[in-house]
Amino acid sequence: MISAKLGHFLDKPLAPIAKKITISPNLLTITGFIITILSALSIPFNLMAGGILILLGGFFDIFDGVVARINGKNTRFGAFLDSTLDRYSDAFVFLAIAWYFFENDNISGAVLTIGGLVGALIISYARAKAEAIGLQCNVGLAERPERIALLSAGCITGWLFYAIVILFFLCHITAIQRILYIYKIASHNKG
Repeated sequence: MISAKLGHFLDKPLAPIAKKITISPNLLTITGFIITILSALSIPFNLMAGGILILLGGFFDIFDGVVARINGKNTRFGAFLDSTLDRYSDAFVFLAIAWYFFENDNISGAVLTIGGLVGALIISYARAKAEAIGLQCNVGLAERPERIALLSAGCITGWLFYAIVILFFLCHITAIQRILYIYKIASHNKG
């Protein structure tokens, strides 16, 4: 939803900085991924630090695309790498949160977290599959920026259980939205 509404709105304000970046956008992608792994390692022991690291990793996830577009370094491999590492990042963070809940005897939180991870992966799969059959699918309430915002806010504020409950429902609603959207598009464009 944020991505669909705002698109590449940060390209222009970050362009002066992006033009000075001479390293590969793929290196920025990998840096963001490493930061996200650190967030996942932090979450079971220090929620606030984990939440801050989720945000920092999310910044790199945005900035790598800005650098690629501004400097004309967009590549198909770069897009593939970014998308693949995003899935790994999602999985590590959700699993760390499930671990946190399990360690704190909150089985409901752990189960909802794993259910949220399933929803997040289905959201991404639905988009990838739609693109594989030649359709665009950027609809839904809980795309990756919304998930990052909710997870980091939950960790930083300590209201992680509530964030996970919201995220669980939003992820599955988004997956259903994408299925219905592709059904509607595919039904009108038979062939």
